[in-house]
Amino acid sequence: MTAHQQVKELEARIGRSVIGQERVVERLLIGLLTNGNLLVEGLPGLAKTRAIKSLAKNLDAELSRIQFTPDLLPSDVTGTEIYYQEGGKGEFRFQPGPIFGNLILADEINRAPAKVQAALLEAMEERQITVAGTTHPLPKLFMVMATQNPIEQEGTYPLPEAQMDRFLMKVLIDYPEPEAELEVVRLVRREESSQAHETGAADEPISPEAVFEARSEIFNIHVSENIEKYIIDLVGATRAPEKYTEELASWIDVGASPRGALSLDRASRAHAWLHEQDHVTPDNVRAVVQDVLRHRIARSYEASAQRVSADQIIDALVRQVAVA
Repeated sequence: MTAHQQVKELEARIGRSVIGQERVVERLLIGLLTNGNLLVEGLPGLAKTRAIKSLAKNLDAELSRIQFTPDLLPSDVTGTEIYYQEGGKGEFRFQPGPIFGNLILADEINRAPAKVQAALLEAMEERQITVAGTTHPLPKLFMVMATQNPIEQEGTYPLPEAQMDRFLMKVLIDYPEPEAELEVVRLVRREESSQAHETGAADEPISPEAVFEARSEIFNIHVSENIEKYIIDLVGATRAPEKYTEELASWIDVGASPRGALSLDRASRAHAWLHEQDHVTPDNVRAVVQDVLRHRIARSYEASAQRVSADQIIDALVRQVAVA
């Protein structure tokens, strides 16, 4: 099979396990294909953990789950130097932490203090960890999927803007439709029955080489000058909304960084590739713009008071910014 066929097979397998969340599954694959990281926000029980577990199960990759708690230490994430003594001689050896996996599930990331969250910054951006002055490279296949609960804010530590900007996309998970929820109930019932009787053979996992090949193909997806300008104009509109309407200007305090433009370019190319296109269209850009920019916009007090969400602001920007 080609790389595209293998990735679509991976998408189909995850979709059979995570019912009613097709958009989330697609965003999960976009993060994987662009070598990016995802911040997933949703209420408990909406299959955030199940999605990343299903990805790890169907991809030949190692899953590391880190449960973020207030007493977690940076070394609990990155690893630490441990003193070993043998034959009368002692030395410090590095003991890798759970960050040295392929797919990292950072569960409830906002429950850990800033020092622990900062331990992820180097890993997410540089794909390496520095401990005791020594740099340790992370695996070639590496992605952080962090989750957070939008309603339980007691005992949480808001993510700093610098860390938020490291996430390729912020994905929101909502309740499934009733028909999909019924299928979820039936699926879990079948899984429980299968486990009880120990029946059914697992599918052969997809090789990471398919992901690396897909990344090479995505790099070669054509982006015209008009689309490049459209991406820059969209991101630029978050910084200078007064050029469009006074209402937009009153809603935005701080716009997206250049990393927002880079992420929008990468996510748009991956979206086009997934839909078997050899070039990026405005529709590809608009399909991912909310996920890429919603966590990079600082809403004003007025926007909060009027209950204007980041997605509503981005929709207004999209309506104002024309394709060249």
